[in-house]
Formats: sequence, C-alpha cells, structure tokens
Amino acid sequence: MERERLHETVSATRGVFFDFDGPVCEVFSGLPAPEVVQSLADVMQKFHVGLSEKMRELDFVDALRIAPQGGEDALMAVEATLVAAEIQAVRLAGDPTPGAVVALEAAVASRRGVAIVSNNSAECVREFLDRHGLTSLVGEVVGRPRHQPHRMKPSPYSLYLAADRLNVAPRSCALVGDSVSDVEAANAAAARSIGYANRPGKALALAEAGANAVIDDMAALADALMQVPAP
Repeated sequence: MERERLHETVSATRGVFFDFDGPVCEVFSGLPAPEVVQSLADVMQKFHVGLSEKMRELDFVDALRIAPQGGEDALMAVEATLVAAEIQAVRLAGDPTPGAVVALEAAVASRRGVAIVSNNSAECVREFLDRHGLTSLVGEVVGRPRHQPHRMKPSPYSLYLAADRLNVAPRSCALVGDSVSDVEAANAAAARSIGYANRPGKALALAEAGANAVIDDMAALADALMQVPAP
C-alpha cells in the first residue's frame, strides 16, 4: 500500500524538493544541536536577558523564531552565529544520509527538477554539497530566508520560491521531509509531500499530518523515481 502511495505521488511530480537536515545530511551529528542553541542564547544575552533564558529551552529553529523580539540587531547577531555554527556542523557531519545520493541521482536522471528546500542556511547546504561532490545534482538551493524567520517552514514561502526558480507549478512538486512542519509547508503550498521516517514513531506523525506517502529509506524514493516517468 505504501509503495503504491509513493508511486502515485511520484507520478504527479515534476519537481522534487529535498529537505536538508535528515533526508540529505544529519547536520548536527558531529556538533550537538544543544550546544548551538546555547551559543545563540549567549549572543541574545547581550541584547535581552529574558529572551536569552527562554531560548535555552528551545531547539535552534524556535530559538531563531523568537530572536526578532530582541530587535533587529539581536536577530542579525543570532542568525550570523547560527550560520557559522551550521557551516561548522556540516564539516563534521560525515557522509550523506544513506540513500540520499542515489535519490538525488534518480531525480536528475528522471528529468525532474531538483531543489534543496531547508530551514538551514543556504550557506551550510552549499558547503555540504561542495564537500561531497553533489552540487551538480541540485538545481536550486533555497535555504532559510535571511532575517525573516517567520518565513521558515511550515510557511510555504520557500516552496513557492523553489518552484518559481525551477519553473514548475507547486502542485507538480513534492517535498521530501522528515518533520511535520515539512508536510504542513507542502500542504500550504498545495504541493505533495513524502515523509521520511528516519526515527521511531515518525511514520505515524507524518501520515497524520497529511503526507501523501511515507518512506523509511531514501533508496525507496530513488527506486520510485526511476520506475515512474515524470508527467
């Protein structure tokens, strides 16, 4: 049944969007994310002590979301710190997610447009792609909108931008992501979504959020892309 859902989703897909952290790279496998959050909170402490303490209890995405409350200078300083940490993280992250490279290759070979659509910075995405010789497999990189955290997924903003750059209608695209916010962003853009359940319990959460299909192996996506022609 799940294989049928995957093939049905892929059959309507002319553009494949890959979330970065999870489907392509385990970004914080070498540099723990909690350490990054603490560095962001340390920066915010120079601007707003109360926000700094609040940020220490959040993940880095939600910490960045509240950074504008400290003012424009605080947001810019926090984001600059985060970008530097993300670049350091991908240098320590090791190899791509198993199956990611063959999935990217299959998307290209099937003549579908390929984009990375991420809440991570475009700088860290490009750093990772360059280090692993994957740049030629990705047509567009749409990272976190600079100084506009409200436009991160689950906002559909980055999906609209990627679709426009690939000259493909959002409804003909599918986002491959490992979080509920990825599915919500795809739904908001009237695009399709393929949930990547890379942790126990994720499959149910992604399905309940409305993912059109759910996989637990990126190689399954590669197989489907090669077997099902682009529309």
